Amino acid sequence: MYMKQMTAIALSVIAFNLATAVPADAALFNWTNESVEESNNQAWSFDSLYQDIQGFSFEPVKAMALEATAVASVTNPATSKAKPKTKVKTFLVSASAYSSTPDQTDSTPFITAKGTYVRDGIVAANFLPFGTAIKIPEIYGDKIFIVEDRMNKRYWHNVDIWFSSREAAKQFGRKTVTIEIVS
Repeated sequence: MYMKQMTAIALSVIAFNLATAVPADAALFNWTNESVEESNNQAWSFDSLYQDIQGFSFEPVKAMALEATAVASVTNPATSKAKPKTKVKTFLVSASAYSSTPDQTDSTPFITAKGTYVRDGIVAANFLPFGTAIKIPEIYGDKIFIVEDRMNKRYWHNVDIWFSSREAAKQFGRKTVTIEIVS
């Protein structure tokens, strides 16, 4: 949010300067009020540029930017690019748990159907594409899970959460939960 505001302020300052522009000298990085002839006679260097910048104050620019932004938002609400809140896509599913044992998976228990290694935050789901990020807020809050594995074909609207041990998976059991699609 802060970056969007700063970008809007910077663009407002640029637009304001372009709208009120006066003919300027053609000197590159001429931060002082010297004429083009004087600046062309001097050798340009980063040190001289740095010295010029040291004396520059950004306070008037900030004030102009805030003023220009306030005027723009009052006079033309269409310039505001506020995104409307999008509805979060949710599903009510059955959640279960599994661990990396051959009787719960296949002959390669530590490799997901996507071809990656199992790790915390991996889920199996048949109804979502690989790479889908989901949340299970009722149980895990804002923790994000990534779909990288599949389940048996007979399970459709299910999410299977990977656990590092069989005991942890058994303790989780099976629950009906609401999942949120993040991306």
